[in-house]
Amino acid sequence: MGVTDVMPTPARLTLYTFDKDAAGRSNCEGQCGAYWHPLIASEGSTASPNMTLVKRSDGQMQWATANRMPLYTFADDELPGDEKGDNFHNRWHVAR
Repeated sequence: MGVTDVMPTPARLTLYTFDKDAAGRSNCEGQCGAYWHPLIASEGSTASPNMTLVKRSDGQMQWATANRMPLYTFADDELPGDEKGDNFHNRWHVAR
């Protein structure tokens, strides 16, 4: 699997989706967020055809896929291209 097959952050860290999320809603809060870092949008960010924004329960805006699935990075991914979180507990998947 090459780096071009996955959706990375600007720092080239792998992005993931969570099966327990719903379109437009993150279900990764509290302890979950300690390992799976929400991809928080900076103030003034705007959606594009490939990336959307969803509001988290704390009011922050989080980047999401085009179909509104929230995006995260994994704490154990240290280097660009790492995919240590792929299929973690059969609930986390590399965003493509």
